[in-house]
Amino acid sequence: MDHLPTTEAAVTALRAIAAEYAREIQVSHDIGADQTSRRSASGVGVTTDPDGSLPHEAYAEFGGSPVVDVRLFPDDDALIKVEGVEFHDIPRDEVPGFLRSVFGGLAYVKGRFFPPGYFLIVPLPGDRTYKQAVTMISLTPWLSGRVR
Repeated sequence: MDHLPTTEAAVTALRAIAAEYAREIQVSHDIGADQTSRRSASGVGVTTDPDGSLPHEAYAEFGGSPVVDVRLFPDDDALIKVEGVEFHDIPRDEVPGFLRSVFGGLAYVKGRFFPPGYFLIVPLPGDRTYKQAVTMISLTPWLSGRVR
């Protein structure tokens, strides 16, 4: 597992994964407490955290199929969307493994008859998995192609 101590280190890892899987990537950065999404409680014009550091958040969009985007938060976690399915609170260090699983074809959709429903399952090394519910209406062609 990679240790990604900063948002910039995580962005560098995302760019390497994009190159590894021949995917385009676009990254935007928000720096300062007045710019990051989780710092809305900061006072007007305040750009730093109480310790004087600048919080750094990044948003990355990967080209191609499946549609994947990643929001890296200053709090060492991320929100990853795969074909519109949101995985919240993914530890920053697990983002590269998560993306390799998705881009490498290991992620799959599991359906069940009762109660009816689908789950997007993303396995990671070390027998860890992330699982998120998918509504039948939101099954995209990519998700439908991975139903087991």
